Amino acid sequence: MEEQGDGLLQKQFEQLKEKLRKAGIFDAIHKKSFPPICHRLAIITSATGAAIQDVLITLKRRYPLMTLFIYPSQVQGKMAANTLVSAIEQANQDKKAEAILLVRGGGSLEDLWSFNEEIVAQAMFASKLPIV
Repeated sequence: MEEQGDGLLQKQFEQLKEKLRKAGIFDAIHKKSFPPICHRLAIITSATGAAIQDVLITLKRRYPLMTLFIYPSQVQGKMAANTLVSAIEQANQDKKAEAILLVRGGGSLEDLWSFNEEIVAQAMFASKLPIV
């Protein structure tokens, strides 16, 4: 049984946010500047979901000259957090992009929990590239 109101995952999320806040991860001093005009963008998301199609259509319409590098990743399931971390690390190692767009589609908190895993937050913090 769980208390009525906020569920267990929401509580875990709030606890993780507090832990990361205390560690200074959210401090403004650590924010990376996004280039005024980004010419090369790494996109991390599922290669088969609707989210990637939405991003590609929007970027083609708004900035067709941008070079895109797609790093496919799982976005749901037990291995998703690890594949997100690997994709962030690979985009940094490749040094092709100026920034990273980390994309998830709609879904329940449970379905997209991998984006709330501490290892993903740590990989984002360690990234030399700014991440949106």
